[in-house]
Amino acid sequence: MTSMSEAVTDKSGWDRELIAKYDVSGPRYTSYPTALQFNEEFTDAAYHQQAEKNLKNNIAPLSLYVHIPFCQNICYYCACNKVVTSDHAVSRQYLDHLSKEIELQSQLVDKHRAVTQLHFGGGTPTFLDGAELTELMHLLATHFHLIDSEQREYSIEIDPRTVTKDSLALLKGLGFNRLSLGVQDFDEQVQIAINRQQRFGLVQTLTDVARLHQFKSISYDLIYGLPYQTPDSLRQTMEKVVELLPDRIAFYNYAHLPERFKSQRAIDRHTLPDASQKLDMLEMASNYLTDAGYLHIGMDHFVWPEDDLAIAQQQGRLQRNFQGYSTCMAPDLIGLGVSAISALSESYSQNVRQLDNYYSLLNQGKLPIDRGVILEFDDKLRRSVISQLICNLELNTRNFEKQFSIIFSEYFAKELKALKSLEVDGLIHWQDDRLCVAERGRMMLRNICMVFDKYLQAGPTSNYSKVL
Repeated sequence: MTSMSEAVTDKSGWDRELIAKYDVSGPRYTSYPTALQFNEEFTDAAYHQQAEKNLKNNIAPLSLYVHIPFCQNICYYCACNKVVTSDHAVSRQYLDHLSKEIELQSQLVDKHRAVTQLHFGGGTPTFLDGAELTELMHLLATHFHLIDSEQREYSIEIDPRTVTKDSLALLKGLGFNRLSLGVQDFDEQVQIAINRQQRFGLVQTLTDVARLHQFKSISYDLIYGLPYQTPDSLRQTMEKVVELLPDRIAFYNYAHLPERFKSQRAIDRHTLPDASQKLDMLEMASNYLTDAGYLHIGMDHFVWPEDDLAIAQQQGRLQRNFQGYSTCMAPDLIGLGVSAISALSESYSQNVRQLDNYYSLLNQGKLPIDRGVILEFDDKLRRSVISQLICNLELNTRNFEKQFSIIFSEYFAKELKALKSLEVDGLIHWQDDRLCVAERGRMMLRNICMVFDKYLQAGPTSNYSKVL
């Protein structure tokens, strides 16, 4: 009988039977435990206790995330927490309350902690105009220790339709050195179907201007599985992407969940590609990008071999949090704004998701904490395993045993048995005491990590998106 690892593959090395086998639902592992484990027993008081323990009397670097929820237009595919409005006056009220949260959070942090990573997400961060973005950066610089080191990662997500050449110059002047452009797809029919029309020439101009201003890296977000997308149409998008040569590419799988995200109900499910077509797209795009010289660092991320992320992975120091892969993530991340998530060394917490609640709690002088979770020893241990695999593609079990004072083979006896089938399928292999992710396993990284997820052992994965 032929094993999966011996199954016939095409010239690119893709095994369609293998890929179909692992096309299940699962977490993206921007955290472990995932947000599904957050609970409402974690309150403002619990966060203060965690902050006292982890944020004060600590000079380690710090990460900040700022959530700007507003969008002027709705994109039908979007699953982000956003408020769609054409009234730009709403940003004034939001900034006023964000300043209160910044003040409250800064009081819990040692003033010497340098902010090595800063990320503006949304929504559409550039919904704020130049004066408002300047005000927000001034607020952050007043209350936290922002730095101007070349090693910092200060990034902002951009809807190309909301910025100009002058906007990019301002962003560089404010200290941002990385840009993430929401491209999604260049095909006009696809753009109309998702209500996000933007010309190739616009993205090209912004990319050229960003390079002129010497941003350290430019990233494109792309999505496969969108309405009216075909392997041929997506290939044309990939050709245009490679023509512009962004430093990083995030290639996400569209998860159609209209029962959870109201905006997705505007998409006719009959226009969506089927599972086989999506696999064709994934195969084509992955091969196209690697043939063009990009390195697949894992999951849905492709970068140039000279990129900081690729170098960090080679050196075993790549990291990952709610903003994705990072080279200089700090041990503690503070999330600011409605629905933002904070990740301290021993806990996760999330702000309330509704603006009215966010404003109300801050007006009472309270942090707008809605839910969270305190990590137990087992959580920390499994988080470390998953982090090592998903970032650096290997786990040194001997070093792990020294760090956590356990016997790996005993603690993870059940998991090691489950890994055998992945080893047979060629997704992983062992080199002495190192568990290594094979080249063909990079696309199935989430599946490999799921083996070590204690919470998945107790229930179904239907609340998560498809892995592929």
